[in-house]
Amino acid sequence: MKLLVVEDALSVRDRLVSAIAQLEGIETITQASKVSQAIHQFRSARPDVVTLDIRLSEGSGIEVLETIKRESPLTIVIMFTNLSTPLYRDRCARAGANYFFAKGEDFRGLLRLLSSMARIPRATRKLASQVAAVAEKHQT
Repeated sequence: MKLLVVEDALSVRDRLVSAIAQLEGIETITQASKVSQAIHQFRSARPDVVTLDIRLSEGSGIEVLETIKRESPLTIVIMFTNLSTPLYRDRCARAGANYFFAKGEDFRGLLRLLSSMARIPRATRKLASQVAAVAEKHQT
């Protein structure tokens, strides 16, 4: 599974990347700390999954989320942030985030999710995303 980690705090990004690198099934981990880098890395690496903070250098992770979902709606985006109020959760959900984790509370939960995803064959992940996208369109 190809993964892009977008986090501006170097210590958090290093800890997250180090933990993710231990998971089985992770092929590539690309990193970014700024909005412009995140969008560039997304376009060049074409990750299966993106972990994304809301507060970034030079802007908001929500801008990155909107770009990802506009250009590649089937890419799985996991918000991982300290800004975990209902307002931000709702805003991210409306922008297309697939999952939302609070940094201070859900680090292990994020790793469990990524571990589970990494064990699923890529074709199955893509098919599941496509089915979910079709189901969502029919609900609205």
